[in-house]
Amino acid sequence: MIARSPDYLDELAATLPGTSLSLIADVTDEEAVTVTFGKIAKEFGQVDTLIYNAARGSFGSFLEMRPKDLSKNFEVNTMGLLYCARAVAPGMIEREAGSILVTGNTAATRGGAKFAGFAPSKSAARSLTQSMARELGPKHVHAAYLVIDGAVDGPFARNLQKDKPDEFFIKPDDIAQTIWHLDQQPENCWTSEIDLRPFGENW
Repeated sequence: MIARSPDYLDELAATLPGTSLSLIADVTDEEAVTVTFGKIAKEFGQVDTLIYNAARGSFGSFLEMRPKDLSKNFEVNTMGLLYCARAVAPGMIEREAGSILVTGNTAATRGGAKFAGFAPSKSAARSLTQSMARELGPKHVHAAYLVIDGAVDGPFARNLQKDKPDEFFIKPDDIAQTIWHLDQQPENCWTSEIDLRPFGENW
């Protein structure tokens, strides 16, 4: 498990029994990513499954947003994915096995008003995943994109949506079950993209 903030990493690790290695790294730093995955390989061997869940967003009118915010979003949402995927893909190709699973949202499929600082970077990550899937598939490596269309249940989402009922939120455990299923799929029946949303979500 990799995160930039040590406090967040410790908090998250405490909720996940069995987490045996937590590493601090900034996914926008290619050298740091390389070093971090080197530590993972030394401890456990090559990575079997990469779940890329890092994300950054900024919202508001495109007329008012700071260009540097959009650039930073691309660094986290797209370039970080590239760095992490490049760190694990060679080993997967060599073994002819592995999964690169990327979480995203509907901003990757359409740009909404006030999403100009966010949607382009998520769309780029989706396109990057599609490109990787086409290149890696013949090498027996599975790449897939998850469109998570809804608020993921947790303190942050609950605080923002205090008036919403339980069924409004997507449960993290259920997302994890879907990711597990994707990782275990036989290569004759791979999913390349999947949408996850609560039954009450407007779409």
